[in-house]
Amino acid sequence: MFLPLSGPPTMNETRPHVVPTDPGTKWVKDPSPAIDVPPDEETAPAPDGLWPPQGRRTGLHSCVAPTVVEIPGNGYRMYYTHVSPRPGCPQGANDYGNATSRILSATSVDGADWNPEPGVRLSPQQGGAGEYRVVAPEVVPIPDGSGRWRMYYECCPGTQAEASTIRSAVSADRLKWTVESGDRLTGSGGSFNAPRVLALDDGRCRMYCSDQVEGIVSAISEDDGYNFTLEAGRRIVRELPYEAHVAYAPEVLRIEGGGYRMYYAGYRDPTYTCILTAVSDDGLTWHKGSEPVILPGGPYDSAKCSEMAVMRLPQVEGQPPRYRMFWEGCDGTGPDKRGVWRVVSATSANDDE
Repeated sequence: MFLPLSGPPTMNETRPHVVPTDPGTKWVKDPSPAIDVPPDEETAPAPDGLWPPQGRRTGLHSCVAPTVVEIPGNGYRMYYTHVSPRPGCPQGANDYGNATSRILSATSVDGADWNPEPGVRLSPQQGGAGEYRVVAPEVVPIPDGSGRWRMYYECCPGTQAEASTIRSAVSADRLKWTVESGDRLTGSGGSFNAPRVLALDDGRCRMYCSDQVEGIVSAISEDDGYNFTLEAGRRIVRELPYEAHVAYAPEVLRIEGGGYRMYYAGYRDPTYTCILTAVSDDGLTWHKGSEPVILPGGPYDSAKCSEMAVMRLPQVEGQPPRYRMFWEGCDGTGPDKRGVWRVVSATSANDDE
């Protein structure tokens, strides 16, 4: 999520994850997927492919883990993960731990209709995962005045039994990425997933991410987002019935007037996921809402709603700011309520709607 600063927008004039108002807890699901998946018969799908809705889909392919940034003066770009069969592992996304994945992108003028772009933003081989997975991109400007951007991503170099780390790549145009050496966050016995990075007023950066052991944690960088050190404590601990299995994938927004809003995925059990929320004054101590803000139940997310991103929609004169949330939705049509994962969305609703 970004907020343009005043004046003509440029690449340096965005503040990711800063919003003018609290997007709140009321959302209305949009009728169509933002990003659909290739049909099963597509064994080598083009990154910019547009797929007929009537094609057969059983979950071999999935499109998950979106994030959205501004293209100054020209709309928005979504980065997302395409999961597919790995050589010798034909089940694809239905057997996620043995699948492969790559990071792709799509553009939109209005935040509603998305057009996949040609080319792969990051392959697993390029990103250090071999034949396995690079997942959950987070794209933010590097706060060093260079005009470059950094993509943080989850690097999964093996099955889910092997720990994931957070790595990074840099780019001047946000299309061609050069991987940086080493891990941005690793160790401590955890497997780190789904990063989000916010710039702080004191010049530091804070990363929020999932730790499959601890819940949602945070880490601090004092060198423009290159090296991170875990902060003490946990930002989100599993307490609610909706998060009894896992608390996962934070999307953190800083509100201009003060405070923070977090959305995150709560797994009640491995077959049921919803989107939960919490608020904070300082970004460290969080107070949870008691009920989900997004529940499974639509045609494309009847089983699971997970890994989300929020963008501010183009401003309409005389109306309050509006927002769109994107998340990975699972239709539950496969065994154990897996099935097809797509990027779906909802639009924020005013209190009187």
